[in-house]
Amino acid sequence: MDLTAELKIERKPKLSERVASAIREQVLKGEIPPGQKLPTESRMSEFFGVSRTVVREAIATLAADGLVEPRQGAGVFVKDHPTLAFGSISLEVGNKISHALNVIEVRMGLEIESAGLAALRRNAAQEAQIQEAFFEFDRLLERGEATGKSDFAFHRAIAASTNNPYYVEVLDALGTRAIPCDIASPWGTDSVLSREYQESLQREHLAILKAISASDPEAARAAMRAHLTASQERYRARLSGQQAEWDTAKRRV
Repeated sequence: MDLTAELKIERKPKLSERVASAIREQVLKGEIPPGQKLPTESRMSEFFGVSRTVVREAIATLAADGLVEPRQGAGVFVKDHPTLAFGSISLEVGNKISHALNVIEVRMGLEIESAGLAALRRNAAQEAQIQEAFFEFDRLLERGEATGKSDFAFHRAIAASTNNPYYVEVLDALGTRAIPCDIASPWGTDSVLSREYQESLQREHLAILKAISASDPEAARAAMRAHLTASQERYRARLSGQQAEWDTAKRRV
């Protein structure tokens, strides 16, 4: 029996993630140019050897990442101005914890300053969008539904509140894969999806929100730094847990 295979915590990508990844790579490499219509669901289902439901899930992921646009009655089209400048980031994102830590490091360089700028520059409508994303996360959590997209919306609304489009562009390049607390994320394990884990995220989000609403850039930067540092520590704890489980299993052999 291969114990190391049994103890591997990182889950395999869902079929829809594999399909989305294949299409994303073609778009970001320019193999499917902006404005071009994607093949029909039936053709993609046949090509990838998956159901049409899987194809729909993949398209939904790509649409959330801003790469494609479904048009009612017309099909799905590659967006005219997809986020290509940082496309290599998207291609590098995998389902290893080392990749998750790399993503968080990029986010720290981006989002700590964006929180500070949002505290200074946001207008009333932008502040309302941050709060709406915060309360949507809470609503979904109470209903036991996936919160990843509302989590991403919270961070994206902060980036948009800088009124510097490049903050949004880089975050969009990472897309919802940057957020672990969702079933669509390659890092969305049961431990990450626990209510306790997500409640701790909300407490961290609240500190960020309060600082931005108070127009306190230093407090906003500190709260965002604390939030992302805590995320780093959560991933490192998962690595330590893997090591401990492997060691325990080996001792039983």
